[in-house]
Amino acid sequence: MKHPSSRAFFAYWDIQRGDARAPERSDIEPSAIRELLGDIFVLSANEDCGYPFRVAGTRLCAMFSRDLKDASFSELFSTESRHEMEEIVANVTADMLPAVAGVTATSERGMTAHLELLLLPFKGHAHEPISLTGLLAPIDECHDVLSGLALTSWRYLHPPEKIIPRVVRKLALARGFMVYEGLR
Repeated sequence: MKHPSSRAFFAYWDIQRGDARAPERSDIEPSAIRELLGDIFVLSANEDCGYPFRVAGTRLCAMFSRDLKDASFSELFSTESRHEMEEIVANVTADMLPAVAGVTATSERGMTAHLELLLLPFKGHAHEPISLTGLLAPIDECHDVLSGLALTSWRYLHPPEKIIPRVVRKLALARGFMVYEGLR
């Protein structure tokens, strides 16, 4: 991660999740990340509606010159990047894997702005809408209104998992034929 806000938010999210794959939505305390809130958002994992914003920070709304609440996250992206971005968001929620991406946007003056996108899952529960959180911050100072986000790079941040030692038994079922059985 390049942006200090992304690193700070990921570190906080990582502490809150503990040994779990993701923290509960209620584990994220806004006052603990007060200085990052302007760049943070929460999305509903509703693919049919383009992953609408449930909450969007003030700096994020100012970058797009509108209130993003209930707006489609997918529609912020150019048509070339939209499908790939939707796939990444779907994987973050389904596999509970954080992701970080490099994004470019076009400013109202026609300049290219570089941003960093961080997507972090929340632990889901039955009978509760699935959501995820994230942060979108410009790498360089940007005072223009942005549009047409384009995905330039991305990767999943695999959280370290506890390795459970496997017991391997060698079973001789027939002469010349071996079966190795792994037990958890």
